[in-house]
Amino acid sequence: MTHLPFIAASYGLFVLLALWLSISATLRLRTAKRRLRALDAALAAPGVRP
Repeated sequence: MTHLPFIAASYGLFVLLALWLSISATLRLRTAKRRLRALDAALAAPGVRP
């Protein structure tokens, strides 16, 4: 019996996990940038002092 299916499955799981982490990090970064822009705009409004 060969171990090739198990090795291929582990590599496949690694690729899927790496993709999942990359996509979720990109989405979280995009959300954080959007929230930061909104916060900066709110603080830059006239009459608002930090």
